[in-house]
Amino acid sequence: MAVWVDLARVAAGLNVLLLLGLSYVWGRSAWRFRSKHASGLVVFAVLLLVENLLALYVFSVDPTLTAWIAASAPLAQAAMMALRGIELGALVVLAWTAMD
Repeated sequence: MAVWVDLARVAAGLNVLLLLGLSYVWGRSAWRFRSKHASGLVVFAVLLLVENLLALYVFSVDPTLTAWIAASAPLAQAAMMALRGIELGALVVLAWTAMD
């Protein structure tokens, strides 16, 4: 397995953990304040969580897709990792502001 795919898998896993935390914080706020804004953030977090869980499935569990990704061009693997890394950075900023 290529290093880029391994890094993308790690980033997707970290994204899942951050999104679970954000979903909890935003869900608690939505429940407490009945705010449309907080409810929208919960929906955003859940949808992004589903996307990252699907990415983990593709990168780790499904043998056909995992082999296909591993055999693909290194540029495509680096691009997938870059997207996961950018998303991880954005989620870290969101978590930092939400936990403040």
